Amino acid sequence: METPELSFTLAYWVFCLCFVFTPNEFRSAGLTVQNLFSSWLGSEDMGFVQYHIRRSSVTLLVHSALPLGYYLGMCLAAPEHHMEHILEQVSEAWQLYLLVALSVHVGAWTLVVYWAMWKWENHPISRMLQIHTQPPHRSWGSLAASLNTEFRRVDKFTAGVHGARVIVTDSWVLKVSTYSVSMALQSQCQVSMVHSRQHHMSPDSASPTQILTLKVDSTNRSMSPFHIRLNSIEYSELRDKLHSPVQNLTNVVIYQSVSELFLDTFRAQVQDNPMYSLPRGQELEPCIGCMLVAANVKLLQLCQSQDSDSDSDCQRCQCRPMWCVSCMGRWFASRQNQQRPETWLSSKVPCPTCRANFCVLDVCVVRSSS
Repeated sequence: METPELSFTLAYWVFCLCFVFTPNEFRSAGLTVQNLFSSWLGSEDMGFVQYHIRRSSVTLLVHSALPLGYYLGMCLAAPEHHMEHILEQVSEAWQLYLLVALSVHVGAWTLVVYWAMWKWENHPISRMLQIHTQPPHRSWGSLAASLNTEFRRVDKFTAGVHGARVIVTDSWVLKVSTYSVSMALQSQCQVSMVHSRQHHMSPDSASPTQILTLKVDSTNRSMSPFHIRLNSIEYSELRDKLHSPVQNLTNVVIYQSVSELFLDTFRAQVQDNPMYSLPRGQELEPCIGCMLVAANVKLLQLCQSQDSDSDSDCQRCQCRPMWCVSCMGRWFASRQNQQRPETWLSSKVPCPTCRANFCVLDVCVVRSSS
């Protein structure tokens, strides 16, 4: 039987996970630290460094209060049970939990008060600026003012969302995280490609997405390297903003358009489709699309009944294998609504030679007869 304590526990910790990692629904509803404390945080455009010092400090305080909030919430969810424990015989487990929750929150307040008493000089963001201080900037405040000025310029590169944002200005490579900001001077850093991962579906779009992971290494030994992640379609803009070329020692293939991403997804789907056995004695001719490789796909009506004649349904194609999978994929992508890439995989297009409608499930790899 479901109890009030169990219901509250599940609801509270799901809320906490969403509040900390902030999915799109929470951002749209304004349930973020940036939005809830916007009047105190001020404007990021007017003072980037000061804004993120305040934002990271408030975030630390709010997140550290979540365990304590659970205990207080449990007192409200089952008051007769918890008040008895609080006043008379608190179990050792709840005593330990309350002690840990209070220690975490008090520790967070102590740290933030310590930063504030010393005019934020010991805040992690200020410390990183102090490491980078060099002529003509003789203090971290002067360097912060310079960074603020660069951030206000419209030609900066930005990608991602709050909590996982990449910013590149004329002099800096920045990664905004939940509790701090990683930074490196462009004149002292080298960006290299580390990893690539392709997602056929993403939270923000139903179209294929390639996420690139890049490593930012600084020649300043006091700075630790950090990683940034961005969509491949934003890579070209990032590369243009960097002063030095991006090293790609792992030979990562970068797809910089939706069509290129779709082509990779198209090939993967075709490999999962049933194969077509080439009749004995029939030879494969060069693909009429590129004339570079042999034709290797055949259209078979697999996803609809064989007697379907509707213009909106897949139809039987009588053509022999004439196209390679890459050219067929490019043809398929070229016939789509370019403003709605999320619909491409479920769409139907006419055969490039006989005009019979087909979908991705009808494209079969040709298997030569032995």
